[in-house]
Amino acid sequence: MTIRVLFTTRDGATVEANATPGDRLLEIGQAAGMPLEGTCEGQMACSTCHVIIGRDWFARLPEAVEDEEDMLDLAAGVQKFSRLACQIELTEDLDGIEVHMPADSHDLQRF
Repeated sequence: MTIRVLFTTRDGATVEANATPGDRLLEIGQAAGMPLEGTCEGQMACSTCHVIIGRDWFARLPEAVEDEEDMLDLAAGVQKFSRLACQIELTEDLDGIEVHMPADSHDLQRF
């Protein structure tokens, strides 16, 4: 099964990406060209993969653990529906998920 992920860039453009169940949102976003640095490579030791999940999709995700909440406290532009992309495992139930890139998101590894 293919899972569609709809990224909205900070400029408002929509980028569609495809994933398979079990893929992490971080890797799918990086492959789609989103500015998700993922400096710690998914070890939840940074906040460089901060994303904002669409309101209708947020409740479908497992709750963030305390360590993720602590890392989000360090992210710029955190909102009510913020999560770390490295902590979101894509499932069939998330087909069509909407993910917004924060206005201040930058991938410093691309410079």
